[in-house]
Amino acid sequence: MSARKEGQLTGVAAASADGGTSAAGEGLGAGAPAPACSPAAPASSYRAHASERRGRVALAVSAALCLVAALAAVMLGSTNVSLADVLAVLTGGQTSTPAAANIVEHVRLPRMLAGVLAGAALAVSGCITQTVLNNPLASPNVLGINSGAGLAVLLVSALLPNVAAALPAAAFGGALLTTLLVFAVASVADASRMTIVLVGMAATAVFGAGMNTVLIVNPDAYVGASTFLVGGLAGVRMVDLVWPAVCIVVGLVVALLGSRALNVMLTGDAVAQGVGMNVRAVRLGMLAVAALLAGAAVSFAGLLGFVGLIVPHVVRLITGNDLRFLMPVSMFGGAAFVCACDLLARTLFAPYELAVGILMAFVGGPFFVWLVVRGKGRDL
Repeated sequence: MSARKEGQLTGVAAASADGGTSAAGEGLGAGAPAPACSPAAPASSYRAHASERRGRVALAVSAALCLVAALAAVMLGSTNVSLADVLAVLTGGQTSTPAAANIVEHVRLPRMLAGVLAGAALAVSGCITQTVLNNPLASPNVLGINSGAGLAVLLVSALLPNVAAALPAAAFGGALLTTLLVFAVASVADASRMTIVLVGMAATAVFGAGMNTVLIVNPDAYVGASTFLVGGLAGVRMVDLVWPAVCIVVGLVVALLGSRALNVMLTGDAVAQGVGMNVRAVRLGMLAVAALLAGAAVSFAGLLGFVGLIVPHVVRLITGNDLRFLMPVSMFGGAAFVCACDLLARTLFAPYELAVGILMAFVGGPFFVWLVVRGKGRDL
């Protein structure tokens, strides 16, 4: 892309994220440069600066909340652990009791890291999906990721009931294969937003029927896959997080670097194409990143619902549509949200533990209804 088009792209993205119409954006359509001064320029500049300040504050607050939630997830539980013991484990020092070291190192630390990784991945995946498909009700589930991963897990659980270690790999493989299938079918058409959504819905229906078929033919498959289908972080080990963590970190880096292109897409396909963007390639590429993030999270956390729906939408109410802030704030917010929900799920009904996916369903269901009611009469 040329330097001139890069400058045009930046101007259009800033105008779109700020929610206003810039003179530069109008100039693109008319083929004429923007006037040096205009009555709306000071107001537009003030809004842009205010939006950027608000975004930076939200980023700092979300990072702090993520840190607090992560520490609380490690320290609190049926047996509380002091901050000094947590720091001792992290630095290789001596804890007050051997039990504290075992609890932190083998139980809570892996579980906290799983919550941070899953929350960040699912929230950013949802942020990308909502932006690319231009629909605040969209989530990674729209691509059929959950149903594909669920079918793969049930098949492995039915065919290899004694190989529990194969379930994470099956979930990841099922999620990615489903995404590839959706993209392949959508690419045969025009790969538009509506085409991708419709193909994803069809894949969800087919794979959902496949899951029901497996459960009818082999009901015992549910026993080995029940935790995965509900969604939970209990029993996660460090070794289970190695490869998913690599995929998530790579996906997050690519997503953050792609936030500028997503900002341009907010202006509409015609304007984005006008500044030299290959809209179809960017759309499919960013959705592939969203699928990678969601598939990696699903592989160890199971079918956690509503994270990719709730977190980006709440963050958007604070930061606006500027992906430079919306995406990183969603990343920290998603990590904090999952850690907090997991902490509540294992402490509210102690000594019994509730799967975090169940608690999220209780939170996400009413939120989804509120979102639909709030958007009544609008173009969602």
